[in-house]
This record gives sequence, structure tokens and C-alpha cells, in this order.
Amino acid sequence: MNDLDTQAFNALFREAYEKSFGYPLRESLSETESKLFYNKIFDQTGLVIGWKSLKNYSSFVVDNDSGKTENPSVATLDTLARYVGEAPYSSETERKEKESHYPWWFAYKEKFHRALRPEPNTNKDKTSRQVLLATIFFLAVGLIMLIRYNVHKAPLPFTDEFHELSDASLSQNGWLLQMRDTLYWNRRNEKPNQLTLFTLRGDNWPNVKEKIGIRNLLLRKITKDCFDAEIHLDDFLPDQNWKQAGILLLEDTNFTGKSIRLSVAYNDFFGGYHKPKEIIIQAISSSGRNESEPEEIAHQPIVFLDSVRLHPELADNMKTSSLRIEKTGKKFRFLYAGGSVSNPAFKEVITHEYDMHPRYIGIFAMKGFVDSASESPVHFTFFRIKEHDCE
Repeated sequence: MNDLDTQAFNALFREAYEKSFGYPLRESLSETESKLFYNKIFDQTGLVIGWKSLKNYSSFVVDNDSGKTENPSVATLDTLARYVGEAPYSSETERKEKESHYPWWFAYKEKFHRALRPEPNTNKDKTSRQVLLATIFFLAVGLIMLIRYNVHKAPLPFTDEFHELSDASLSQNGWLLQMRDTLYWNRRNEKPNQLTLFTLRGDNWPNVKEKIGIRNLLLRKITKDCFDAEIHLDDFLPDQNWKQAGILLLEDTNFTGKSIRLSVAYNDFFGGYHKPKEIIIQAISSSGRNESEPEEIAHQPIVFLDSVRLHPELADNMKTSSLRIEKTGKKFRFLYAGGSVSNPAFKEVITHEYDMHPRYIGIFAMKGFVDSASESPVHFTFFRIKEHDCE
């Protein structure tokens, strides 16, 4: 890069850093900060800049007079410019097809270079008038673009593969921990790159004799009324009532509003009838703490435990379990995928209409209000939510 391009890169990197962390860049990034910076850029743009490269760039920008050299690719510069300019979410394939000329970087560089040019001193009145007209024009264009952007902006999808599980990292990623149980929360990273929760005593099922709540419930805010949400579990085979794990949607955080939960659950309660013990996909809606009884809107068996005892290989069907909720207006679509492979196809469990406006989504593990069941680990390997405007 020439000197002017290097200056533009330095300014762009500092601007991207301040946008991500909220304060100016003063020293080189640590490894943790570099990984956090990498994730924020990827979550917003859909494009990748390696965390080690970001760490090296920060050293170059901070120690710019030390003789170090860096030569980031034009694709990297364009990704930083897209992040700063809040470009629409993309991917490397889409960018190669539609924007292989890297317009965001060249637009940023042109704007930066123009800002360095001295203003001419002649024809002062004419220049002032031109500047005024140009300012009015760009303000009008900017206002129109801002309105269109805010109205039509596609919210960025959020993905967490649980590589970083410190309280600080989880908080930075928008997670809120409810009803911390320190003993079991401290075991959340027992398996690398997985979030381990445990089926602890508690429930959001209304109960006049018990305090409603789910220990170590991990929540995050939802800003849109339409969204797709998905989780993946590894080797979860619940074996006692009412062990379960899954997704929880809430209107508030104190369980007074409406809620829906979708879970992989154990069941051996059949109202006096004798039936095989089963693992089910269960969906339950509740009108809140002080309203009517919850409604079971889905109850789909996926494994019968008697069959697993006779044919142990059937347990492979629970090697991976994935749950998905698609919300469009009042319509909720619940889906499940499971098997011995890592990416089995989803199948619809049920579509249900329910007048609810979730403001929080959570991942949970619990065993209901029982003391006899043990505390089993539940390994979450993936979470994603993609919010969008309702049609």
C-alpha cells in the first residue's frame, strides 16, 4: 500500500475498533479481544477476517512509526469498510458474484482522501455556495437512505457455537443469565466448544406451591416479532421425569407473561394407562403465572426406552438433536432433526397459531419440581437466531 492508502487503512481500522468496543484503540489487541472483534465483524457482515490478522493489524496501527509493514488484501479492507458502513449481510460467494470490485473500500478510501485535500481560497463565495448546496444535497440523500435503512434493514443473524464461555464473553454476545446456580454454572465448559447445562430442579410451569423459575437459564433479547431460532444438542438421552432441554420464548423475564417452550423431554406419565416410557418432542404454551393451565400443543415420540434396551443401537438416534422454531406473525412452526450424523434434515412437528409477542429467547435444561431425578448434563453445541420484519 502507498502512504495515502496506509493512512486510510489506519483510520478505517481505528473506526472499526471503536465501533466494536466503544472506545478508541490505544494498544494492541489481546488474543481474546481479537477473537471477539472477529466474531462481531462476522456476525454483522457475514465475512471473515482472521483473528490473528486483526491482532497483527492492531499492532501495526498502534505502532505505526516503528517500521512495521502490513499489506492487508483488498477483500479484507472491503470487509472492514462494510462493517463500518453497516453494509447488508453477505457472504464471500455473494460478494464475488455481485461486488467483486470491492466498492465499500474504494468509497471509503475516496472519502478519506477527499477529506485530506485543502480547500481552495479563491472564489470564496462561489465555493461556499457550492459547499452549501452539496451539503444540503448529501444531507437529503443521507436522510432518505437512513429512513430506508431503518425501515427495511434486515437484522443481522446471531450465531453462537459456544467457543467462549466466560461471563464477560457471554455478556458481550448479549446473553443474560437467570437464577445462577454457581455449583453447576462453574461446570458449563466441561466439554470444549460446548455449553454444558444440567437438568436442575425448577420449571416455568405455573405452580402455587413452588417458586417458578429455571436455574442457569440463558436468555437474550428479541427485537423483531418474526424470527427463526435453532439449537443443537449432543448425546442428550433424558431418562427420568421431567428431564428436558430446549428453547424457551418469553414475553418477560419474571414468567408473568405468555411463554412457549420446545424441548426434548422424557415422559412416563400417561394418566393411569400403561404405555412404554418415551423420549418426546414437546411444545407447551402458557398464558402466564396467574392465568389458566398450560397447553401441550405438541407431543411427538422419537424413541421408546424399552426398545433402546432391547436394541441399544437405537440410542444412536439421539447422538444429535436439533430444535427449530419459525415464527411468522401469530404462526409458530416447530421442527425437529435427530440422528447419528451432525446435520440431519429437519421435519415439522406441528404448526400452531398463538397470539404472543416474545421479547426474550432462552436455552434451558431442567427436571421440573421433583427431587428424585438426578442432575444430567446437557451439551449445547450451536445456537442461532435470525430476526426479520414480518411481511
